[in-house]
Amino acid sequence: MKIGVPKEIKNHEYRVGMTPAAVREVVARGHEVWVETQAGAGIGMDDSVYAGAGARIAANAVDVFEHAELIVKVKEPQAVERTRLGPHHTLFTYLHLAPDPDQTRDLIKSGATCIAYETVTSASGGLPLLAPMSEVAGRMSIQAGATALEKTHGGLGLLLSGVPGVEAGKVVILGGGVVGTNAATVAVGMGAQVTVIDRSVDALRRISAQFGGRVQTVYSTQHAIETHLREADLVIGGVLIPGAAAPRLVTRKMLGLMRKGAVIVDVAIDQGGCCETSHATTHADPVYVVEGIVHYCVANMPGGVPRTSTFALNNVTLPFILQLADHGPVAAMLADPHLLAGLNVARGMVTNQGVADALGLVYHDPHAVLANLPAAA
Repeated sequence: MKIGVPKEIKNHEYRVGMTPAAVREVVARGHEVWVETQAGAGIGMDDSVYAGAGARIAANAVDVFEHAELIVKVKEPQAVERTRLGPHHTLFTYLHLAPDPDQTRDLIKSGATCIAYETVTSASGGLPLLAPMSEVAGRMSIQAGATALEKTHGGLGLLLSGVPGVEAGKVVILGGGVVGTNAATVAVGMGAQVTVIDRSVDALRRISAQFGGRVQTVYSTQHAIETHLREADLVIGGVLIPGAAAPRLVTRKMLGLMRKGAVIVDVAIDQGGCCETSHATTHADPVYVVEGIVHYCVANMPGGVPRTSTFALNNVTLPFILQLADHGPVAAMLADPHLLAGLNVARGMVTNQGVADALGLVYHDPHAVLANLPAAA
């Protein structure tokens, strides 16, 4: 199979779809990999390293899309990239379609087969391709929040750890999943006072066992959220419903309960955000203020640490890339229900229930859609 790795073009996105080590593994299986020139510059890997791993270096993105059957990326294809997709392409990347009708419309129009990292499942019920970036984003959220709390960034002017004789900052984490657990790890390490709110008692039990008395756990209700927002210096939004838009747990009215200069880091922004006043920002311009509350809503947080993020992502995507290349996308997905769960759009049809529901589109059963595609597709 011919695999293409274009350079990421989203604002301040420095990750790359495949590392040289991943390229070497794929090439060793008899496949062909086209990497756009300088695609790996952001992780310190130049063209010579990729060439040494067996990649062919393409002069530009147009060449990558023209040569490739399978496109491996990190972030959702930008508008210009979507114009390059056709029915012969399989796209394997993060998509986050539920809050993005424009992208969804373009992918439907392209006729491409589009597999989203964030909805691929595992036998344990987890999201293995989302987990490493959730780990990174969860840990980064505390760093980002601590910076935003500085007065020069519009925050309270508060040090999360406090100092002897001065109370530590209060961190409230909405969601006890991968993001929330990793956010708690860093917040606890910094010496902050940490509360995790979740509607899953099992998640709260796990966090309580992991952190003991260092983290307060609270069952999620509207009353509980309002109560803890009043005292919060930093709020981390880490809720997730796979494939669907994030639930809006913090309303505009609730901002009035918070201290002026408090910070919200909405990690759920890729799925639309869990705060009513959230909208996506970039690493170039990461924060804005609403009702006196600083919002940090960067939609590609792990892109700020691209080397760590790329290697962590490739550790989990490589086995699936090999499945897709070795067997062809249709056969690979029909043989693996967890990979099939990643199929969001194929040949102009939406095949993920959460995406269809969020955007008011018709849902098509993925098995039925694939049954009408050639096995080599």
